[in-house]
Amino acid sequence: MALKFTEDHEWVLLEGNVATIGVSNYAQEQLGDVVFVEVPEVGSDLSKGDELAVVESVKAASEVYSPVSGAVVAVNGELEDAPTLVNEDPNGGGWFAKIEVSDPTEIDGLMDEDAYKTYIEGLD
Repeated sequence: MALKFTEDHEWVLLEGNVATIGVSNYAQEQLGDVVFVEVPEVGSDLSKGDELAVVESVKAASEVYSPVSGAVVAVNGELEDAPTLVNEDPNGGGWFAKIEVSDPTEIDGLMDEDAYKTYIEGLD
């Protein structure tokens, strides 16, 4: 499945019923150099829109919101020692958490890559 995006610049990759979540390249460019990432605890139950992570950069601290509801089944522990992964590989190694999705229909409301590109072009 291809990446899906939110208007808050999170991306979602759904594989089976597990969604991997990170922030888009656009978001990491807006943040600047990321210096700290706080991820949720494995086992946490999140609803769509709940705070998933906190990202601190040289510019500011920003919350990352969960684009889907479900239980956190894995977090990216590498971000503790290497928060710059968010800048270096936002759509890959810079992922934050994996969530076992409780309502797969929430994915349907997200933008595909083309729609997201159009969306961010409208922001500049």
